[in-house]
Amino acid sequence: MSGGSWLDELEARLDATLQSFLRANPAQEALLAEEEARERQRNLRRSRLDLRQEAELQRQGLLRLAGEIRQWQERVERARAAGADDLARRAGDHVATLMEQGRSRWQTLGELGERFAAVERELANLAAPPAAGTGRGTQAQTPGTAPAAAAEGHLDADWARFEAQQELEELRRRLQR
Repeated sequence: MSGGSWLDELEARLDATLQSFLRANPAQEALLAEEEARERQRNLRRSRLDLRQEAELQRQGLLRLAGEIRQWQERVERARAAGADDLARRAGDHVATLMEQGRSRWQTLGELGERFAAVERELANLAAPPAAGTGRGTQAQTPGTAPAAAAEGHLDADWARFEAQQELEELRRRLQR
């Protein structure tokens, strides 16, 4: 127990020393804050990429599932037409199972979309403070460029979301047939 106490005391002293140093050196505090913001942006960009990849895998899985559903629906119709009612019922049960899998994947894709939107909002929030500028040098450089770059980034993200929504709506229409 004394080991944990010693470590806690050391951590508290180091933290106090750091805070004292940062108060005495505001420029260093600003640099530390900027580095933390850059690291957070890197992590969010990685998360965004991971979410896009996961969403693409889910989308491809949904497309495969939609094809499989169509195939089994045709089999149900062929079995009914041939009078193989038991086979048609079993195939229909399989279609229902596949449809449930599709709904589950659809829900997962929606959750990924919500997580992606949250990451995008956080990235936009992190990009906003530098545009306001913390020092004179950054204000002089960013007014014309940062908002345009941020607007372009938002447009790209909004367009990607639009395309994904369009594809998802098309998948939903196909699954409902």
